Amino acid sequence: MLSIGVQHGTAAKEHVARCIDFYASLFQKTSKLDWSQVQEIARSFSNHIETAWPAYHEEMKGVATGSDRSILDIVALNVRTEIAFGAFSDGCTSLAWNTEKRAYLGQNWDSLLATYQWMEEQKQNLILVKITQQGKPSIQMITEAGIIGKIGFNSSGVGVCLNAIRAKGMNPQRLPVHLGLRMALESQSAKEAVHALEHWGMASPAHILVADATDATGFEFTSTTIEKMVPDRKGRVVHSNHLLLNHPGVADTVWIKDSLFRVDRMAELCDKLPSEPTWAEVSKLFEDEANAPTAICREQKGESTSATLFNILMDLKQKTGIVRMGRPTQVEETITLGF
Repeated sequence: MLSIGVQHGTAAKEHVARCIDFYASLFQKTSKLDWSQVQEIARSFSNHIETAWPAYHEEMKGVATGSDRSILDIVALNVRTEIAFGAFSDGCTSLAWNTEKRAYLGQNWDSLLATYQWMEEQKQNLILVKITQQGKPSIQMITEAGIIGKIGFNSSGVGVCLNAIRAKGMNPQRLPVHLGLRMALESQSAKEAVHALEHWGMASPAHILVADATDATGFEFTSTTIEKMVPDRKGRVVHSNHLLLNHPGVADTVWIKDSLFRVDRMAELCDKLPSEPTWAEVSKLFEDEANAPTAICREQKGESTSATLFNILMDLKQKTGIVRMGRPTQVEETITLGF
C-alpha cells in the first residue's frame, strides 16, 4: 500500500499541493480553521485510521512521502468531509439502472462552493487513478489529488457514486466517507461492499450508491443511522443531496433546495426511456437543464453558485466507463475507462 501511495503522491505532486492550498483556503472561509488547526483535527483521525484500517493509513503515508507533504496534510484531505461537518459537496444527481443488457451507474459531480474561481481551481486538481493490488480487484477512479477513495469502478464490475448529505452529527469512530468509497471499490461484489459499509458505518452523512452487474444499493448514512434503498420495479435507484428515507432522530437540512426537483426530474426522464435504454440515452439524462441554472446539469450563473465539474457513466456489465470533464453539455475532455 505504501508503494501505491508513493506513486500517487509522486505523479500528482503539484496537484496535491494545490489541493491542500485549496482546502486550506476553504476551511478558513467556511469553518474559521487555519491549516494548523485542521492538522490537529486530522491527527485524531490519523491515529484511529492507523489502528482500525492500517492499509489505508499506509497508503496515505505513501502519498505524503511522494508529494513531500506531512501525513497530517494527506489525512486532512481524506477526512475533509468529516472535519467540515459536510460543508463541502460531493456529487449531485446519481443513477443506477440495471437492465437485462446493461448495468448503468453514473452521476454528475458538482462543486457547490462560493465562487466560480474556487470551482475552476479545484477542477484542475481532479486526477484519474488506476490501482492494481495483489488479491484485490484493480480500480479506476476519478478523485481529488491526495484522496485515496472516490468515484469509479473496479475489475470485478463494482462501482460507486457519492452524494453529499448535510445533517448534524459526526462520529470519528466510524469510517470516513472517502475511505468508505475505497473500501467499496476493493470489494468483489456489491453484496460484499454493502456488508462492509454496513459493518463500519460512515463517520458523517452521505449517500453512497454501490452497484455491480446484477445489483444496486443506495446507502444513506448519518453519524447515527444507516438506511438502504433498493432498486425500484424498473431496476433503478435515483438520488441527489437530501435524505429520501426516514432516519429516526435525524433532521435533514435539505440544504440544496433544488435537490428535491433533481431527484424527481431524473426519475421522470428515466420513465420516458425504453426499458433497455442505449448508452447515448442514459448519457443524455445528465445533460438535462430543466430548472436551469440549478439543474441536473448545473451552471454557475445567477442564483446558482455551483457548476457540474464532470460527469461519469459506467456500464458495470461491460466494465467500461466514460468521464466527461466539464459540464456534460460543454465537454472539455473525454476519458475512457475499462478493464
